[in-house]
Amino acid sequence: MTHLAPAVYLTWAALSLLLGSFLVYHLWSYDRFKCLKWNRGPHSGAFKRIMTYTYVTCIPLFTTYAVGFAIIKYQYGYTYVPGYGVLPTPYELWSERSRNAIVPLYLCWSFGWALEMVSHLEELCFWIFLVKSTSAKQDWFRTIYFKAWAVGSCIALIYMPLVTILTRNNVQKCEAYSILAGSMGDLFLTIWFIPVLWAFPSFIENLRQSDVDKNTLVRLTKFHELNCIRILFRFLFTIPLIILGVDGVRPHQHINDKPFPTDLLAIVAGIGVVMSSGITLVIFFPRSIEMEMARRDASRDRRRMRAISHPSPQFTTGMQHTSDDGIYISPTVDRHVPMTEYSDHGGSVRVEHGWRHGPPSYERIAGREGEPRERERERYYREDFDIDTPDIKSTASRIHLQPNRRTETGDIEFGSMVRANWGSSFVRRDSRPTTRRTEVNYLVHNWRSPIDFEPES
Repeated sequence: MTHLAPAVYLTWAALSLLLGSFLVYHLWSYDRFKCLKWNRGPHSGAFKRIMTYTYVTCIPLFTTYAVGFAIIKYQYGYTYVPGYGVLPTPYELWSERSRNAIVPLYLCWSFGWALEMVSHLEELCFWIFLVKSTSAKQDWFRTIYFKAWAVGSCIALIYMPLVTILTRNNVQKCEAYSILAGSMGDLFLTIWFIPVLWAFPSFIENLRQSDVDKNTLVRLTKFHELNCIRILFRFLFTIPLIILGVDGVRPHQHINDKPFPTDLLAIVAGIGVVMSSGITLVIFFPRSIEMEMARRDASRDRRRMRAISHPSPQFTTGMQHTSDDGIYISPTVDRHVPMTEYSDHGGSVRVEHGWRHGPPSYERIAGREGEPRERERERYYREDFDIDTPDIKSTASRIHLQPNRRTETGDIEFGSMVRANWGSSFVRRDSRPTTRRTEVNYLVHNWRSPIDFEPES
């Protein structure tokens, strides 16, 4: 593809840089780059590490290939070739340094594409296993699908760079065979994915009949739709490159010698690979907006509580002494700070020696001194919410609070308020169905992504 126009490689470079920026933003929003740590806890197994580093590595390799060729192409621009007109400068007219960079750049392309096929093959094998699994205890790591992924990944990691190395003496042949080998392998995986997507709706319906958790069904439905969209972009990626590769290995080219179809197919392929990789990122590292909002609210509440735990100086009645155990306020009244005290008649007076009897109570400020607490709570419900106030004493005995719990996968299961009597005026806010785990594989119940799971203990 050294005969492509500089604008084509500029498009590829811009798209790959955008994909890299999205990768950084998404992983930061996902878990603040914790997924990139080698050992991030009991759920960071070897399989998850391999899949994470495999996917994260292929994007910089694609970016290196695109940016490197874009720099070289714009460095030499266009040249008038007798009998052909104005064309992108042929690589034969490049400097020795630029020609020596062609094979390393194509090795980056080959390794990146091999890692991309490893990710695609893992997803294909995992979804086939999940759809065809008939036992709740069947382990993914002991199935034929996992072994097929392991063998296929080794083949992809060997044959893609090997094709580039064996054809490196002829630059045009190296380009053509490298592109053809990668596009044919990826097209084969894409075609095999279609039956899985076809069977997936019935698989979700069977899970619904098995009383699988609704949140799990929602996640599976969302990822099924994302996979359908990604398959479309993978076809846009592989089919144009197969056309260019097949035409390149022929003795007489009918497409590669024409600038318009060559540049058009290359741009379409670049859009397809970037969009496909972006959707793969979302599938492998799915964000939970609900969890992110909960973390932000919890962080905001902690800051608010820290601010409340350090009151303003005008509400202290003594001197503060700081130590390692906290702040101690000595009970002295010798401070000469002008303060304001609310009087019983609604006005206020200035006091030069602090509060006479400590800071005023809420009831005194609001003019409700002496009012019972229960009556005050009744007034709050009636005035602000305009609803009938339940009998607090009789209702509280029928209310059970279920706290937040951290699951085995590290997720937070939100608590709920459960009533003991269905006739109570309070209702249960969160009801989770009971799942029959004997009919569905255990990976389904705590499923988050095709790489985020561990063997059942």
